[in-house]
Amino acid sequence: MATLYGTQMAKLRNSTPVQLPDPCDVHGRVRCFDELVVLASQATADGIIEVARLPKGAKFLYGILQTDTSLGTSTIAIGISGTAGKYRASATFTATNTPTLFGVVSAATVAKLTAEEIVIITFATANLPASGNLRVQIFYSLD
Repeated sequence: MATLYGTQMAKLRNSTPVQLPDPCDVHGRVRCFDELVVLASQATADGIIEVARLPKGAKFLYGILQTDTSLGTSTIAIGISGTAGKYRASATFTATNTPTLFGVVSAATVAKLTAEEIVIITFATANLPASGNLRVQIFYSLD
């Protein structure tokens, strides 16, 4: 049976001299930007809430959404200005008190950031609920 290798293991096992993977890919420190959004009938006319600032050189790993109140028919996307769904495509979020992972695998999300990014929630379809809390955690590697 042949042995196959992922990208990082191929660098370590199949190159002479050994290529060292980027610290963001292997043994890098995981950091978290933890944000709380207090729900207060935010109107779709406003439509954007800033929830994280990722530094230059960071590599997005995944995010977690949690809420104590269903967002109902409101749709939310998580991304950046100009690419609203970079990290989470627009969808409803109704699971209460259930940590929910999100992330999009694409060339843009697996590469290290070349500049600082402000991560935003873009919401549409309906206003956000009148009360409750929405927690957004963004995990990234940086070394």
